Amino acid sequence: MHSSTPAASAAPAAPQSPRRRRALAPLEPVGARARWLLGVGFFVLFVAVWGFFTLGGFVSPTFLASPVTMVKEAVLLFTEFNFGHDIGMTVWRVFGGFVLATIVAVPLGIAMGTWKSVEAFFEPFVSFCRYLPASAFIPLLILWAGIGETQKLLVIFIGSVFQITLMVAVTVGSARRDLVEAAYTLGANSRGIVLRVLIPGAAPGIAETLRLVLGWAWTYVIVAELIGSSSGIGHMITDSQALLNTGQIIFGIIVIGVIGLISDFAFKALNRRLFAWSTI
Repeated sequence: MHSSTPAASAAPAAPQSPRRRRALAPLEPVGARARWLLGVGFFVLFVAVWGFFTLGGFVSPTFLASPVTMVKEAVLLFTEFNFGHDIGMTVWRVFGGFVLATIVAVPLGIAMGTWKSVEAFFEPFVSFCRYLPASAFIPLLILWAGIGETQKLLVIFIGSVFQITLMVAVTVGSARRDLVEAAYTLGANSRGIVLRVLIPGAAPGIAETLRLVLGWAWTYVIVAELIGSSSGIGHMITDSQALLNTGQIIFGIIVIGVIGLISDFAFKALNRRLFAWSTI
């Protein structure tokens, strides 16, 4: 009779597939399909947990509406309260103030990143203003510009312009010195260095900066619309808060997130198309 030890009788463990090991490896990229499935999966899980606590009666509807109630309130907003107009006004304010900030901030940031004397002159003031909350300017802006569209555009402008300026200056100032020296060796003058080396090299980083700050602009517009406004998503949220209508409040917040996400994807697609050679 032959006896076998447990080690001899145990079947060898199946080796883990290289693909599975790589999928769990740090910094390993995820495929486009898996990324979409994971992203959508989180939203599904979030709504499921939200529905469990609200529809199950664990949370009072006064404090948190259920997903079903939110959908009903969303239909009511579009059919009876002209919410499409509010969305259009908010989008206009965001992009209007953001474009104004971009027109001022990008040239100034390029100048600060290119010439150190310009940076020394502007940087202390720009850094100081960068820490001032845009909402703190609302009382002054109401006094100066009233409660119309100019005041709301200026809130977004103030909240965006200083951030863009410094980030663009850092991007331009971090240009590779070897490229600049090579351009000088090939006979380029100072103007040529700026137009043919610094700006083209910094363009992908500048575009990425604008994409990031556009997301911040959405937070500023809601603050601007909470005070002295008769239209916009922020105005709707304020009115709903007075009526304790959490369904409309939640839907307004979701609409902001969806529009911001769409604009972010559009910005990414445009950047990839314009700067296909960049790694950003």
